[in-house]
Amino acid sequence: MQFQVAETKQIPDTSEFLSVLKSRHSSAINPQVEGQITKIFVKSGDHVKQGEPLLQIDPLKQEATVSSQEAARAAQEANKKYAQISLERAKKLLDAGVISKAEYDNAQTSYDAADAQLRAMEEQVRTQKVELKYYQVSAPMDGIVGDIPVHVGDRVSVATLLTTVDEPGALEAYIYVPVDRSRELKLGLPVRLVDENQKPLAETSVTFISPQVDTETQTVLAKALVANSAVKLRIAQQVRAQITWSVHKGPVVPILSVVRINGQFFAFVASKESNGTFARQKVLKVGEPLGNDYPVLSGLQGGEHIITSGTQFMQDGMPVVEQPGNPAAAPADGKTAATH
Repeated sequence: MQFQVAETKQIPDTSEFLSVLKSRHSSAINPQVEGQITKIFVKSGDHVKQGEPLLQIDPLKQEATVSSQEAARAAQEANKKYAQISLERAKKLLDAGVISKAEYDNAQTSYDAADAQLRAMEEQVRTQKVELKYYQVSAPMDGIVGDIPVHVGDRVSVATLLTTVDEPGALEAYIYVPVDRSRELKLGLPVRLVDENQKPLAETSVTFISPQVDTETQTVLAKALVANSAVKLRIAQQVRAQITWSVHKGPVVPILSVVRINGQFFAFVASKESNGTFARQKVLKVGEPLGNDYPVLSGLQGGEHIITSGTQFMQDGMPVVEQPGNPAAAPADGKTAATH
């Protein structure tokens, strides 16, 4: 039987949690006016520049309002001109002693009122023209257009989500940590993002810890910056986040030497006793795999001889002997051999 000495390695205390990637610079686009969508100029995934039109909301009603306001302003401008002419005439008559000061003051008051009303109407026209611009929804920044859940013909309100615009590049991993582990959270803890096949995606660290608990999920939100310089990760992508709480020394055992029965892990070790060397089955508590090894949390000490072959035929208490010529201690490569 082949043996391997249980090595002692640096073992990280790591937990894995669900994480969602979100853009650090994302803008939800809602209309600032109500109306019916008449045009959609972009599609999901398009790259847009700041100010580029995204959607058009029917502006006919607002255009009519602007035209009406401009007509009212023009009429009031005529009223002001008439009041100004009347004021100039009254000034000449006052200077000639034809009218009283009270009549002149009335003319001045009429002119001042007409001027004030004209300025108020001009402000209303400006306001309506500004609102008219809101009927064309534009990109607030350079970025990538997200999902567009609305269609031409839909009636939208200020609460309707039209789409999103996200800047490519840097992301944030939103990690949802159960409350029972949240007390161990601290800024700077190493975070490793992996996919469903445990393939590494990014290395980062905790940069934010929420002071509040989500009442529905009973989790605490932690964030970690993700450079994503190669733009391989996508916004809203779900990944696994492995947080390393601490690192300690401990024994490891080859994965192929471990047998799992009814949820428990077992391994055979060669135990040197007074009447010989015997295979002894040990119950192990192991952590997440580290490459080809399991870190052993309990049940095994560093330096013990782990039986690495023939374990499917092994029974507890079976005698084993080392092959002739091999020393009892492990050689430089950490392996020795023995037979029944």
